Amino acid sequence: MATQEAKTVDNADELNMYKAVARQFEKAAPFVDADKGLLDQISACNNLYSFTFPVLVEGKVQMFEGWRAEHSHHRKPLKGGIRYSLHVDEDEVKALASLMTYKCALVNVPFGGSKGAVKCDPYRTPVEVLEKITRRYTFELAHKNFIGPGVNVPAPDMGTGEREMAWMVDTYSTIHHGELDAFACVTGKPVSQGGISGRTEATGRGVYYGIVEACARDDDMDRLGLSVGTEGKRVVVQGFGNVAYHAASILQKEGGAKIIGIGEYNGCLYNPDGIDIDALQEHRKKTGYIQGFPGCEEIEDPKACLEMDCDILVPAAIENQITSDNAARVKAKIVAEGANGPTTPSGEEILLSKGVMILPDIFLNAGGVTVSYFEWTKNISHMRFGRMAKRFEVGRDHRMLDLIESVTGKPLAADRREALASGPNEIDLVRSGLWNTMADAYDEMKEVMANKEGVNDLRTAAFVVAINKIATSYEQLGIFP
Repeated sequence: MATQEAKTVDNADELNMYKAVARQFEKAAPFVDADKGLLDQISACNNLYSFTFPVLVEGKVQMFEGWRAEHSHHRKPLKGGIRYSLHVDEDEVKALASLMTYKCALVNVPFGGSKGAVKCDPYRTPVEVLEKITRRYTFELAHKNFIGPGVNVPAPDMGTGEREMAWMVDTYSTIHHGELDAFACVTGKPVSQGGISGRTEATGRGVYYGIVEACARDDDMDRLGLSVGTEGKRVVVQGFGNVAYHAASILQKEGGAKIIGIGEYNGCLYNPDGIDIDALQEHRKKTGYIQGFPGCEEIEDPKACLEMDCDILVPAAIENQITSDNAARVKAKIVAEGANGPTTPSGEEILLSKGVMILPDIFLNAGGVTVSYFEWTKNISHMRFGRMAKRFEVGRDHRMLDLIESVTGKPLAADRREALASGPNEIDLVRSGLWNTMADAYDEMKEVMANKEGVNDLRTAAFVVAINKIATSYEQLGIFP
């Protein structure tokens, strides 16, 4: 009986995201040259604001639980999304805040880590009630100084999006009337409300760029028995929300990958010849479900997609999907974590023992916070990216093309000339900056693996890179001489 009880506790620890992140930190910490006290400071969650607040629903007062965790203040402001879910709790919020700290450090985004949540069902709650919840939640954060352009900057997460961010910035601006940088209090806003082009797709596009970088290495692809590049790779994606849809669509259209499986909360689709992702998206918009999409085998078990035979598996739904129970049956050679915490520590050990390459969440889904940083800097500078230079660059490019034509004696076709001398738009600059960010972070992880004996996986390498940067920040601040 005692053995069974111990096993139950161990399983609960495995599924507790906060404890799982702590284990990942502890695995990497021995490879960082830093004082134990400093490491303890880096791993600790600095602040947690837990509160309840009332909202009038159909003439009756209903109470809601809210949280905002501030994990690290080594950089300001702090950054992290707002999650609406019935299953969220304090430990999950603290875990996500800590992941945000390490994520920002890894990809050189100068923010500390934070996260927030409200316990509610965003899919069954009327829009007018969601607006009341969002505005009251924002008021509570503002009241305790847990939101502000230079303090703490929320963003969308699971269950929230542009609409909620627009409500938040409007509420904050009302409270802080006349504040010049008020629109920088949140990111992920509609473009018309101070947002930035490419933010909606950012996390999914970052997943794509991360996979591209991983698949570009000859030695790694040879070890996995795969060809270099994403062209023709068989991909299965768990989830079909914002991150999963954009990752799958971009992998298909720009990477030439074949999406053979899609998993959702109510079942999976499978087609070895490939699924048209954009057509599936239109089908779901019309019907509300992925089921019924023509040409696909339908499987009732929502987790069946995790065990499909494929080259790349992208778990982009929720945490704790690949565990000690099913990891041995995962057939993918690359597991690309689009979601936060989709693989438990024991599940990871099994995957690594099989030689699976794991692209960790703190790297792969960093596209959202990276482009949020671009949006924040845009709001602070009050200048759209590309506005100052585009006309100059177009003129310069035309002069260069004129010179080429005069030297070669061969005029370019008008459409070709226009394409070569169009100048970058905001979204071009955002995508370029995001790709460069993901490429640099991947290079840093691989460098640690090459130079640190005993660091044999990308997650540990990512934590080593992140912890080193945070430790350096604290030391340069003079807090830990």
